[in-house]
Amino acid sequence: MEPVCQSTLQALADKEAIRDCLYRYCRGIDRADEALLRCAYWPDAQDCHGAYRGPVDGFIDQALPRLRAGGRGVHQVSNCLIELHGALAAVESSFFALQTTAAAPAHATLLCGRYLDRFEQRGGEWRIAERTVVYDWIEERTRPELAQHDDLLFGRRQPAGARGAADPLQAFLADVRARAARLLP
Repeated sequence: MEPVCQSTLQALADKEAIRDCLYRYCRGIDRADEALLRCAYWPDAQDCHGAYRGPVDGFIDQALPRLRAGGRGVHQVSNCLIELHGALAAVESSFFALQTTAAAPAHATLLCGRYLDRFEQRGGEWRIAERTVVYDWIEERTRPELAQHDDLLFGRRQPAGARGAADPLQAFLADVRARAARLLP
């Protein structure tokens, strides 16, 4: 394969690995999955996440208890612009986050903004080395109806999402992995 083509393919593979890492972060934060959340960052990463500024361990350690206390969360990323610079990448991605508390009456917060991430490639793997969250929009309101049981809140729109192992994702992944294992020679 010609060198230009090889470098183009490598750039595409690197960008896809970075996007995958961003998606792992979203799944990790929404499902309160500590292992998945940690694997989006390098262990020595720094995070500037609103009121929190410091090592990523501190961000995760203060976020997980709140996430696991209940409520709901949806994080989505889009408009990922990735500038590759060797083993470093400057990444700007837009995010949409909707979070609710478990307390009654529930408090809902809509956040929109951008993640400004410095990614580093180490040992062939891309992860976040430094993150700054830029907030472009916030909307907060009290939503008493969110305190209802899922059967009332969602009605026939089941299954409903949840934090941790109760989320339908876990059973879905287990099923696909079991089917795939049966197909292996």
